[in-house]
Amino acid sequence: MESLCCLRGVSMLLLLQTAAAMVMSPNSTGWQQILDKYLDEDGDWWEAKQRGKRAITDSDAQLILDLHNKLRGQVYPPASNMEYMVWDTELERTAEEWAETCLWEHGPAGLLPQIGQNLGAHWGRYRPPTFHVQAWYDEVKDYSFPYPQECNPYCPFRCSGPVCTHYTQLVWATSSRIGCAINLCYNMNVWGQIWAKAVYLVCNYSPKGNWWGHAPYKHGTPCSACPPSYGGGCKDNLCYKGISYPPKEETEENNFIEQEAPHTPSKFVHVFSCANPQKNLYVCVSAQLVICDTKLRDQCKGTPCNRYECPAGCLDATGKVVGTVYYEMQSSVCRAGLHAGVIDNDGGWMDVTRQGRKDFFIKSNKNGVQSLGKYQSANSFTVSRVAVKAITCETTVAQLCPYQKPAKHCPRLYCPRSCIEEKAHISRVIGTGIYSDKSSICWAAVHAGVIRNDVGGYIDVMPVDKRKLYIASYQNGISSESGSDRDKKEVKSYALRI
Repeated sequence: MESLCCLRGVSMLLLLQTAAAMVMSPNSTGWQQILDKYLDEDGDWWEAKQRGKRAITDSDAQLILDLHNKLRGQVYPPASNMEYMVWDTELERTAEEWAETCLWEHGPAGLLPQIGQNLGAHWGRYRPPTFHVQAWYDEVKDYSFPYPQECNPYCPFRCSGPVCTHYTQLVWATSSRIGCAINLCYNMNVWGQIWAKAVYLVCNYSPKGNWWGHAPYKHGTPCSACPPSYGGGCKDNLCYKGISYPPKEETEENNFIEQEAPHTPSKFVHVFSCANPQKNLYVCVSAQLVICDTKLRDQCKGTPCNRYECPAGCLDATGKVVGTVYYEMQSSVCRAGLHAGVIDNDGGWMDVTRQGRKDFFIKSNKNGVQSLGKYQSANSFTVSRVAVKAITCETTVAQLCPYQKPAKHCPRLYCPRSCIEEKAHISRVIGTGIYSDKSSICWAAVHAGVIRNDVGGYIDVMPVDKRKLYIASYQNGISSESGSDRDKKEVKSYALRI
């Protein structure tokens, strides 16, 4: 992100006791029925606060999250890169800490450069927290979306009312994580008025939005410009890390990952398998998208089980970790990555290497994760960071990470755009779906439909067993060659899955 001033301004909402009823969209009957149950001061939220537990109930958190995603999916003009929001317990914690100060201002100052923040408060008759979320979105009436032709070099800020930065933060496409908290503040000073009993809502967002000179999202066909990490998933007009089309069937490898029931429905997806990409997809990634508590077990075999993408917030998960450096196979994959320092609580990519049986596993407390000890022989694995490397159009796997035993992890690769127009006389593609390591990686990715020639993008290269025959075909503007077992022996090649 460029060093641009963030739109802070007066990002607050003042709702007086005599405020009119909330303005809702024409199709809001269902939502109003859901919200009505919160008008009772003996409800879940008040009981939870009296018990001194979380600063927000699960039901309130889910309603806030669902309403954010509903509103983000219905923006006009439509967004091509709007990301599905998930709940982040670390953001919830920081929101709780600030809500407890009962200060009617943004803060804390040290955290604001890293997060976005919306505030809301009311007193008198109880209103659900989604009241404020809808009011933030309703600022759209004062906002005019800047189209690309207007953004030269930067987009104009089009706010005709006193404030619309609640709305722009709520619909900021890349702000994909949210955490909120509610606090009951006594004698709260709100713009010079003392409110005897104010209900204070703080919502923190990450990555932050509201950057000067940028539109909150890209205009276009929904999900046509999603980031590569979403792998083509689309749900309710939002880029979604889920299965949006049938995964490719594994015929030669057992690609099983134990799927446990998630603690909170719909927050994370268990497994995402790479498949034939949809139209306008930037990249399809051959790696496993897992939840925080997914275990690595012996049933998961083959190269598709070598690279994982973990969600944010795994420090607060309950999955056990057994061992230090070498982890027992029943360990949570993502929490082992946290323990080893390979990923942080924001999640991310990591590689797994199976290490065979170990006689014992040592317990330790590292990076906020307590691992267990085990003095019994069991299969083990280690974790490592995923390297990222930009390559040229003609780079081959044989040049980049030649075959060796045991097979090592290839870096995550970035292909430039317009490879088909460059060096066609030296770039070869051998095979279909599975390619010889003599093939141009980027050309093979375009041939497979994993990236588009005019866009380029990130890809993962996975070694698989040698093939006796590579099949020729014409796909996506590229003709691939066939290859025989004799060719393969001459160059000691191995097959390549992209």
